[in-house]
Amino acid sequence: MPIVSLDNTITIAISVRDRHASAKWYNEKLGFDVLHHFDEAGWSELKTKTDGVTLGLGEQAEPTPGNSVPVFGVSDIVTARKGLEAAGVKFDGETLVVEGMVSTVTFYDPDGNALMLAQDLTDGKG
Repeated sequence: MPIVSLDNTITIAISVRDRHASAKWYNEKLGFDVLHHFDEAGWSELKTKTDGVTLGLGEQAEPTPGNSVPVFGVSDIVTARKGLEAAGVKFDGETLVVEGMVSTVTFYDPDGNALMLAQDLTDGKG
């Protein structure tokens, strides 16, 4: 039985220079629809053509192409983190909370690949 109970969602996070221009590109070229732009957080999300999968665009001055991070949705990030920590999983710092939006935390697989957990805090979901 897994340590963490994941939701049926995953966000693939990538870094881009201009989220709005990138969102337009993904819409025009691949048919992805913008779910929201959180300008204050430098983050945009697009709905892909696959149920439960979104594309997250994180704005950075110098993005790192090819460096994508799977972000797994959870309903309780505190419990999920405690379970993984108890199993010896390495985390990168504290859980980050953007009130009314999301809680996220980065962790690593045995080969050092970055993964994230995210709890949706919008619309009373979190």
